Amino acid sequence: MKNNLKVLRAMADISQGDLAEKIGVSRQTINAMEKGKYVPSTVLALKLARFFGKSVETIFELDETDG
Repeated sequence: MKNNLKVLRAMADISQGDLAEKIGVSRQTINAMEKGKYVPSTVLALKLARFFGKSVETIFELDETDG
C-alpha cells in the first residue's frame, strides 16, 4: 500500500511527533506508515483522513503487490 502521508504532513507543516499526538499514536507509528512498513487500521486511516480533511483514498492507495 502506498501513501501520501509524508507529503500531506509536510504541506501541513506538522512534525511526526505532533501528528502522532493529535491522532493518538506514537511517532514511531507515523514513521513506519510513511516508510510503508506499517499498514494502518481502518480507524487510524479515518483519523488521518479527518485530520488532513482528505478522503482515505487520497492518502492511501493500493499498489500492485496488494493484489
